[in-house]
Amino acid sequence: MNLEILTPEKKLFSADVYGVQLPGVMGLFEVLNNHAPLVSALKTGKVKVLKDKNNHLAFFTIQSGFVEVLNNKVTVLVEGAVPVEAKS
Repeated sequence: MNLEILTPEKKLFSADVYGVQLPGVMGLFEVLNNHAPLVSALKTGKVKVLKDKNNHLAFFTIQSGFVEVLNNKVTVLVEGAVPVEAKS
């Protein structure tokens, strides 16, 4: 599935990924391939991107926003976001 993380200033991330874990206002949730259509509010927190099945990860700290899931495309629209270095 395709994941895009967008802020008002720029596109921060765009790639095909295995899954993504997001900080919803009611708690963490994960989106994988063929997920049902969804629109959800996000709170400030950490986004965990599963780049592939081999546990290659990317992390972003986000401010509040929204996520839309539709036809294997996940669009994360947030007020601000910064990449976080993964710890080895």
